[in-house]
Amino acid sequence: MTIIQHNYTENGVRIRNFSNSHMQQNAFIFSEEKKYRLRRHLAFWVFWWLFFGFLYSYTGKVSLLPNVNRLPIALIESLFFLVSHMFLAYSLMYYIIPQFIFKGRYIRAGMLVLFLFFITACISAIIGTYILPSVRYALFSIPYYDTVNATFLLSLLAGLRGAITIGGIAAAIKLMKYWYMKEQRNLLLQKENLASQLQLLKAQVHPHFLFNTLNNIYSFTQNTSPEASSMITGLSDLLRFILYEGNKPLVPLDNELKMVQDYINLEKIRYGNRLELHLDLPEQTNGLYIAPLLLLPLVENCFKHGTSNVLDQPWINLMIAVREKQLQVKLINGKVNNPAITETEHGIGISNVEKRLSLLYPDKHELTITNEEELFIVNLKIALEQKEMTEEPQPRELQHA
Repeated sequence: MTIIQHNYTENGVRIRNFSNSHMQQNAFIFSEEKKYRLRRHLAFWVFWWLFFGFLYSYTGKVSLLPNVNRLPIALIESLFFLVSHMFLAYSLMYYIIPQFIFKGRYIRAGMLVLFLFFITACISAIIGTYILPSVRYALFSIPYYDTVNATFLLSLLAGLRGAITIGGIAAAIKLMKYWYMKEQRNLLLQKENLASQLQLLKAQVHPHFLFNTLNNIYSFTQNTSPEASSMITGLSDLLRFILYEGNKPLVPLDNELKMVQDYINLEKIRYGNRLELHLDLPEQTNGLYIAPLLLLPLVENCFKHGTSNVLDQPWINLMIAVREKQLQVKLINGKVNNPAITETEHGIGISNVEKRLSLLYPDKHELTITNEEELFIVNLKIALEQKEMTEEPQPRELQHA
């Protein structure tokens, strides 16, 4: 059994199909591989430790010591303060920013940031008041002569200053990386769309010619072969959707589901009674919109690589549900266990869907593909946009009888 999972995090930074050449050239900055992430974080904290230690050697009690003792003591003490700084930096980068800033929950984010600043300042004050005096005395025989209250207040203010500094740097790095990679993703999407448009132009057939031809064939077959007329009608609706709505950024979910159903109806005629089909579609779509032609490749893949190879009794189970603003799709089909058919041959359409999902819904979808010996299962969840349903008039070259 082969299971392929594509789970995209909420922060939208982990883009699976980001430009490979760009990632290789800037692997230290952008790669999500463990070795690069460890090197990146280690380099940052070593730099911050040295910078903070050098800066601290000219402030506070350390500045009262001889020059030869300043930097070593400051470097050792800055190691202890790294605990509070790491706590604040990682809380901001991996919780506050992804869960609140990226989701537009700014008021709650601001309150949590202030709370984190205060907690970090308290941690720094505790370290500076109760831990570092003992370290100074044990390593450098420096006596502790200030009162606890005065030292704690000064340490609290100093910790707050350090928290604001490291918090600002961490947030700036996270946001700059996020917005830069988002811009790169948008550029990649524009290139993908441009390539698709060029491919369409190369093989373009004028829609009026196409529909007029279908209309003539429909007229000839309406009386002689009602079944053929029905197939032509379904093909016309399918082509109309592809030609007139396929280039839109979003289409009503109702239209997308109707197009999928038209395609299935054409396949049902081809298979006749041999096909066992269970189809469960939602009655209401709550005005949701979806990127066009996103679901069709999944259904087409079932017929192309599943039922077409099943000789005895081909079957497909398609269940689509809408839960608030989330579209849930579960697609199961039987298949022949044929080792001669490679995974690439099985999944060209699936691969295209994965790329479109990563570009169009980078932090709003989950795709799980299970490839067993006799089953092929696709589970897809997408968070969709909700708008008022406004149907645009479409050409109707082929009149239904």
